[in-house]
Amino acid sequence: MIIILEGLVMCLVLLLICIVGMANGCVGLVVFYEKDVQQRVVELGLVTREQIKRSSIITMLALFIPVLFAVPAMVYGYNGAENYLSGFWQMTAIYLIMGLFDRLFIDLYWVGHTKAWIIPGTEDLMPYIPVKTVVKKWIGTLVGFPLTAAAIAGIMTLIIG
Repeated sequence: MIIILEGLVMCLVLLLICIVGMANGCVGLVVFYEKDVQQRVVELGLVTREQIKRSSIITMLALFIPVLFAVPAMVYGYNGAENYLSGFWQMTAIYLIMGLFDRLFIDLYWVGHTKAWIIPGTEDLMPYIPVKTVVKKWIGTLVGFPLTAAAIAGIMTLIIG
């Protein structure tokens, strides 16, 4: 049960990152859009390449710090995982809950079926998440997250002995 709650906490973290990033409009998270949309937004004068680069760094830090540090801290510090297998399965479960939330709620519903992420002047470039990108994201979720959990569990096993 605690693993599910921790997964939901990570979903909340992801949701908050999106909400804060979109506080002044969805252009604030244009880093998540395809390159053609980013280029159009720059051409429209809504943002500069430098702003996209800065936003990308901030957004990636906001995403990766919880994924790489908070999840292992929950699993090894709070849950008391003592070995590789225990840490691996717990982190994998948390990451997959977060990944499914991202794929199903954020990508499929919020981006794909609401107007919240529409940037005026880019409507002809929709859908914002093309099929090829959807496939890559699902592979990242279903393969990348378990691999990340495996690597972190290995490192933690070396650290805690």
